[in-house]
Amino acid sequence: MKNKNRSVFLILIFLQTILNSGVFAQNAVQDIVERILPGHSSQFVAKVQPSQGSDWFEISSVGDKILLKGNNGVSVASALYYYLTEYAHCQITWNGTNLNLPAKLPAISQPVKKTTPYEYRYYLNYCTFNYSMSWWDWNRWEKEIDWMALHGINMPLAITGEEYIWDEVYRSYGFTDADLDSFFSGPAYFSWFWMGNLDGWGGPLPKNWKESHRDLQLKILKRERELGMKPVLPAFTGHVPASFKKFFPNAKLKQTNWGNDFGDTYILDANDPLFAEIGRKFLEMQLKIYGTDHLYSADTFNENTPPSDDPKYLSDLSRNVFEGMKAADPEAVWVMQGWLFYSHREFWKAPQIQGLLDAVPNDRMIILDLAAEIEPVWKRTEAFYGKQWIWNMLHNFGGNISLFGRIETVAAQPAAALNDPASGKLKGIGLTMEAIEQNPVLYELMTDNTWRNSPIELNGWLKKYIRNRYGNENEKLVKAWDILVKTVYNGQTIRDGAESIIVSRPTFEGFRRWARTKLNYAPADLLPAWKLFVNAIPECEKSDGFQYDLVDVTRQVLATYALPLQQEIAKAYRENDKTKFNKLSAEFIELIDDMDRLLATRQDFLLGTWVADARNCGTTESEKALYEQNAKDLITLWGDANNRLFEYSNRQWSGLLTDFYKPRWEQFFADVKANWGKFDQTAFDGKIKQWEWSWVVSRKDYPVKPVGSSAKIAAELYQKYVTRIIPLTQIMAPIKYDY
Repeated sequence: MKNKNRSVFLILIFLQTILNSGVFAQNAVQDIVERILPGHSSQFVAKVQPSQGSDWFEISSVGDKILLKGNNGVSVASALYYYLTEYAHCQITWNGTNLNLPAKLPAISQPVKKTTPYEYRYYLNYCTFNYSMSWWDWNRWEKEIDWMALHGINMPLAITGEEYIWDEVYRSYGFTDADLDSFFSGPAYFSWFWMGNLDGWGGPLPKNWKESHRDLQLKILKRERELGMKPVLPAFTGHVPASFKKFFPNAKLKQTNWGNDFGDTYILDANDPLFAEIGRKFLEMQLKIYGTDHLYSADTFNENTPPSDDPKYLSDLSRNVFEGMKAADPEAVWVMQGWLFYSHREFWKAPQIQGLLDAVPNDRMIILDLAAEIEPVWKRTEAFYGKQWIWNMLHNFGGNISLFGRIETVAAQPAAALNDPASGKLKGIGLTMEAIEQNPVLYELMTDNTWRNSPIELNGWLKKYIRNRYGNENEKLVKAWDILVKTVYNGQTIRDGAESIIVSRPTFEGFRRWARTKLNYAPADLLPAWKLFVNAIPECEKSDGFQYDLVDVTRQVLATYALPLQQEIAKAYRENDKTKFNKLSAEFIELIDDMDRLLATRQDFLLGTWVADARNCGTTESEKALYEQNAKDLITLWGDANNRLFEYSNRQWSGLLTDFYKPRWEQFFADVKANWGKFDQTAFDGKIKQWEWSWVVSRKDYPVKPVGSSAKIAAELYQKYVTRIIPLTQIMAPIKYDY
């Protein structure tokens, strides 16, 4: 049996090698050109020249054509994007695209060649697959893979369709629907199911989903491999169904609980012989269906504390996980998220980290320094004690909508780490955000590190970014971006972007647990940038990227203004001023309506798209209802009515503002007025939780197409609010935050 499995393994590797050959890669890149530049594709020639060593690309003019050369598909696609940004002044982002090419393409006077110092360019986080990708079909995935290739990504996490593998493995032991229905989560919660944090929530998972997403994963992997990417597939880390004991009564299980909100989950002890057996079966099944590039993601104790801090225990566990990988794939390399060393640093001291890592050979493990732009763990672990590692930007938590980032860090620190003698076996850079489709400047900047080994000069880079994004180097917007760098993108004081008080469960306080309103800049300091964007409308209105940024800056200002307005409402209540309370609370509701109207002008900010995409994944009415509930739950309560994570994944989206946040605040104001002088926050919270849950499980469609003019409404709101904002911002008393 072992020889047979080995033969299958070798055949699959042989076929994959053929798949990755230059011909397939050239065709894949030419297809990208055709998809994004259908009127110009004949003017580009893609040529793949496989070679050993570092990835490289070269661009040149040959006659009236642009020749794109590189050692694999990703390199050639990167050559295309380099040409588009450096010579044609174009840009492709999730939130705005400029592909206004001239009829005759700009020629290249001398060939340009670039080589990357980074072997690996990693992409995605387990959480991204739910906070952004829960409902993606092949068309959306194809666009993302194009984006990945253009931006130099060659090591994407690929966990779509894994529920099918798990299902096959457990059914091979005799597990039935009854044994597994309480195990598999709903589609919006796979990330935490895969990481062993929860079972069953949002389920039961229909069989149709497992099969359709198996097929989707096959398409994803085929395209990624054609381009020369090496997808990272998951390995077994011990998560088993609660029914496991029925089949294996003597199994050594650890009962764990992720914050007391979702019930217990069960982790098979790595020292139990079943661990190696199931781990091997898991990878063999995955290999049979999805193939392999020998890179396997496995994260033990994700946001859970191990039962022992004994370095030997941790070393034995790590060794057993890796041996399970090797049993199925002798060339296995373990890719581990380093999040646990950041999130649970009180447990993971030097002896514990070394114990976990030292059991695996240095060349068979890669550590993702998951939030290196926030806290570079490599600096306090001697560069992960000799392991290969990747410098990553995490940036976004929960898919929240907020202008934020450590822009100067992203411009300078990857290269600083690369050139630091203490950085050990730094092998790559990556993007490990919890969600995408926001703050495009940070992602353009981070990926621009790929083909250089020196820091990015930010001012010059931003001028190029502005020209590519807006179609011209508008002086007003150069000044506006200088302000944005000093305010929203200064990366100081707070870990992640501030939220608006609008998205919090209504309160008189200035924040809630996950609606954290502390800013990293003075609110008034952002107003000049808003004015500059509004004044640039006549010159830049036709630019897609400008329209998005105009809406986003306007949204940010208004979302921030909600806090001093809410605090004035609280003050009116404390001072027993009913007239002022009524006036200001009406203005607060009006503000929500205005923000919703603004956001409705952009596809990027529509609740309707999220809900419709979820329902479209269903084939029956019951499936559609389940997926709609998953979609609405994740971005509001996260779990049930009493879940501690409520609002962790809040979104400032049109439809959500007027159908969820606004009614909550209306009920809050009505309750306060009805109980003037004796308002009970705890009693209100108890009532509103039930209303929130009824919203989650209700059936409703929302607009899926944008309406209105972004420029017109943004200019109108500037005239309406700028004179209100300035005095209220200046008189607002400081809020004492407890986080």
